[in-house]
Amino acid sequence: MLCWGNASYGQLGLGGIDEEIVVEPRKCEFFHGKQVCDVGCGHRHTAFLLEDGTVYTCGCNDLGQLGHEKSRKKPEQVVALDAQIILAVSCGEAHTLALNDKGMVFSWGQGSDGQLGLNNFEECVRVPRNIKSLSDVQIAQVACGYWHSHALSRGGQVFSWGQNRYGQLGLGINGQSIPTPQIIQSLQGIPFAQISAGGAHSFALTLSGAVFGWGCNKFGQLGLNDSNDRSFPALLKSLRSQRVIYISCGEDHTAALTKLRGVFTFGAGGYGQLGHNSANHEINPRKVFELMGNVVTQIACGRQHTIAFTPSREKMDSFGLGGNGQLGTRSTCNRKSPAPVKGPWVSCNSPTDTGHPNLLFFPNIYLLPSLHNIADSEQGCFVKRIYAGGDQSFAHYCTANKLQNIDDVRIQDPYRRICTLNEDIIHKWCNHSPGRLPQEISNEIDLVFSSASCLNGSFLSMSHPDHYSTSSKCSGVDMNQARLLFHRLVQRDHPEIAQQIAASLEKNLIPRLSNSPPDIEALRLYLTLPECPLFSDRNNYVTIAIPFAKSLLSLKEAPLKVLGNWWSTFEPRVFQRLVELYKGVVVYLLQMHKMGIPSVEQRIFTCFLDTSLRLLEILHMVSERAGHIIQYDKFYIHELDDLIDIRNDYVTWIQRQMYPMGPDGGVTLCRYPFVFDAQAKTTLLHTDAVIQMQMAVDQAQMQNFSSMFMPAVESVNPCLILIVRRENIVGDTMEVLRKSKNVDYKKPLKVIFVGEEAVDAGGVRKEFFLLIMKELLDPKYGMFRYYEESRLIWFSNKTFEDIDLFNLIGIICGLAIYNLTIVELNFPVALYKKLLKRKPTLDDLKELMPDVGRSLQQLLDYTEDDLEETFCLNFTITEENYGATEVLELVPNGEDINVNQSNRQDFVNAYVDYVFNTSVAPLFECFYAGFHKVCGGKVLELFQPNELQAMVIGNTNYDWTELEKSTEYKGEYWADHPTIRLFWEVFHNLPLEKKKQFLLFLTGSDRIPILGMKSLKLVIQPTGGGEHYLPVAHTCFNLLDLPKYRSLETLREKLLQAIDHNQGFNLA
Repeated sequence: MLCWGNASYGQLGLGGIDEEIVVEPRKCEFFHGKQVCDVGCGHRHTAFLLEDGTVYTCGCNDLGQLGHEKSRKKPEQVVALDAQIILAVSCGEAHTLALNDKGMVFSWGQGSDGQLGLNNFEECVRVPRNIKSLSDVQIAQVACGYWHSHALSRGGQVFSWGQNRYGQLGLGINGQSIPTPQIIQSLQGIPFAQISAGGAHSFALTLSGAVFGWGCNKFGQLGLNDSNDRSFPALLKSLRSQRVIYISCGEDHTAALTKLRGVFTFGAGGYGQLGHNSANHEINPRKVFELMGNVVTQIACGRQHTIAFTPSREKMDSFGLGGNGQLGTRSTCNRKSPAPVKGPWVSCNSPTDTGHPNLLFFPNIYLLPSLHNIADSEQGCFVKRIYAGGDQSFAHYCTANKLQNIDDVRIQDPYRRICTLNEDIIHKWCNHSPGRLPQEISNEIDLVFSSASCLNGSFLSMSHPDHYSTSSKCSGVDMNQARLLFHRLVQRDHPEIAQQIAASLEKNLIPRLSNSPPDIEALRLYLTLPECPLFSDRNNYVTIAIPFAKSLLSLKEAPLKVLGNWWSTFEPRVFQRLVELYKGVVVYLLQMHKMGIPSVEQRIFTCFLDTSLRLLEILHMVSERAGHIIQYDKFYIHELDDLIDIRNDYVTWIQRQMYPMGPDGGVTLCRYPFVFDAQAKTTLLHTDAVIQMQMAVDQAQMQNFSSMFMPAVESVNPCLILIVRRENIVGDTMEVLRKSKNVDYKKPLKVIFVGEEAVDAGGVRKEFFLLIMKELLDPKYGMFRYYEESRLIWFSNKTFEDIDLFNLIGIICGLAIYNLTIVELNFPVALYKKLLKRKPTLDDLKELMPDVGRSLQQLLDYTEDDLEETFCLNFTITEENYGATEVLELVPNGEDINVNQSNRQDFVNAYVDYVFNTSVAPLFECFYAGFHKVCGGKVLELFQPNELQAMVIGNTNYDWTELEKSTEYKGEYWADHPTIRLFWEVFHNLPLEKKKQFLLFLTGSDRIPILGMKSLKLVIQPTGGGEHYLPVAHTCFNLLDLPKYRSLETLREKLLQAIDHNQGFNLA
């Protein structure tokens, strides 16, 4: 052990020397052959901890701070601690703390300010005493200020006690000294790596480098850009991104060491202790310029001086007050910038320098070849650790033949860390024999899973970006590691571990989570815990998963926003797991409700269901804002149709909107429409249509009733009647719709073809839509442009037709949806996006105009520098206009703007906007207005564009087996009747086009509803007559009259003959 500085009270442990000041490193003979592992420096006394766990002290003992009554000049053992294995020591102005291997804390010395934590203000305690109020807590670290003390528990709690004149206890109050350890509540949940204390100020450093300071700030020693004291911990925002890994405090100044080897200092600088070559105070952290670019691995602050171990410069540096020789520069002058501690320090970077093979593994280990007070036989000494405090400094060294790992404060001692989940501890827990958990393991599991700090400090990312990059945008968590380790921990072989974890989460952790965590690092458990298999166990939904969600939802806006940012960075599969977890909870709750819940538990059920759905709602919004982390259909709960009455749910939801002050009848799923799949949404739309129709019918009937007594009131038809001629279907339809009011569109639609006998029970209506859309889309009108490659149509900006026709088409599409009829409308998805007020993109252009879309994508993907010369484009578009070529500008002066690397995205955006918006704006606006006259409303907004498309035109998700399975039979027909078996054999052997023709023949459309094949509900019944009769379709009812054919050939011939001649409606 080397020491230098003030020796007037014997605090250097050099024995009875004459000098009161030692101005250069000197060997302390007492420790020859002994291994020192920690040194605590008070103002005038010192405590040394040996590797065997014994404690030695020396120096001033006027207030019992040595813990013994022996010599003060040389170190003497604190015999009262002889039965203890001590792991750490710390010294204040005149008191001492020691921490043993059981996590117990002992204190002695001055206690007049309560700094001993013994629940009294005893002036002098000369024998170490256990701080009993900490007996039920495992302590990992202790730190002494001048007259106050701190402890960090293995569970991550920070305790403080002692003088509180400047708020240095961090409890939010000033002035009153407190003699018993108190938890600093405002730091709960943060995973701390280190605590440190100065004269009357304190710091806590998190595992990811966030620094919190509080207490006296007269000289700016808190680094908060002012000189105001703080009674609550305050975050040093300026250091958040600097990756701080160690803090050391002097009397009125502070030094911080970063993972990137930089040193920041702040606070009092009157003696140069900040190292900035000035005597100025600094209220903000400032980097020590002369130490930049060097590998600083250790720092230590004395009362008014600082030491930095800088191996790459082959020396130790010191700066600040030097009047007592504490700088080790062989003088008593103050130094305002780093000066070398005297001694020919020489680096040793290869095995050949010392002949020691282990040096291969320690590239930054440094040699002290000789000092005048070190024997020649011990030349070749390596600095292991530096210490400072008061006006003294120490350096622990080892010789080359006893080389040990050199201390690097950037690498934390595992015994001084809070307890976190890692591979080693999980291996330890799972390595016991199955059965009852050993008490030690049970206690450790309970410690970790009861502590937010421990869980927030687990699974930290070591890859880029690592956890030191933690911010409101980056969680610093390795989600893959979290899942892997949780699954390794919770196994069927060890149910007792799962039981202990579940109990700790349920009883200790979740109920105590704060709704306003003190820092973003206290939010990490909200990401990692759902990866634990216990959450997805149905048996734990009510006790763990739902209370956890409730705690998450209770977070205030700021932390909830941070969580949203973090979720948005998730890989899709990780995000999907969280969504699936709470979808599973919702399904479970609805299943329980369907089985029956006692009325007394109804309110609890409502709360649970609402909690789960609200969390899913937040996740859905996060996914949407992040550009769909997962596809919208991943939120669909397909079981809803079997678990709730969607129609009744919708009616209840409508009633609550109309009467918000009415009684609360529980949760309505319509409040959370993102969980509805396309079929459920279709049911909602149909339900809405029925309600609207019924309201229109009721209004008409009321008006008709009034007209009986009041002649001035006209009677009205409760249905919207369209009487049309096949040869003039468009003109007749326009005539009726022009005379109709908006309320008429909400009535049930009835269609009558002039001269035909069929009564419209659905089939006539189907054919009407088929025929009128075919007519309106006919090229003779020139209203739409047909694209050969995609076989799709889009509005033609060159049409000469009346713009009202577009309004008519919009109304027709709306009526088709409203009357549950699919129509043939070969528009791209872009149309449905625009109907839902969403912007078309390049992908939509690729669908409509594949060749153009590919070209634009090539433009965006082009990486060479010669883009302008290769593509030769400007901001124009070329169109054919009745044989003539027309060049149109996409932006003002577009012909003069060349497309280049920087504006090519703007060009693509303008191109897409022109095709889908600008060029067809008046036409689409008419179509939009017509459509929304019929279908406008909240339910429509629930649909995704492709779902709305399927609502209008149906889809082609044919499942012919499902069609057969869902078909019903009447009369003597049944599934295994010979004729029926022949029918299905013929049908399944038909080519696809003939099968589609059969659908058209039987249902009026060759596409299937969005609800699928089963929703067609085909019915087959026998008919009289012989085999020479054809099958007859009743499209109104999807009913097929099938004669009793006996041969395969006859059935095939007659069926094909029937489906090839199906136009016109007559009574069968």
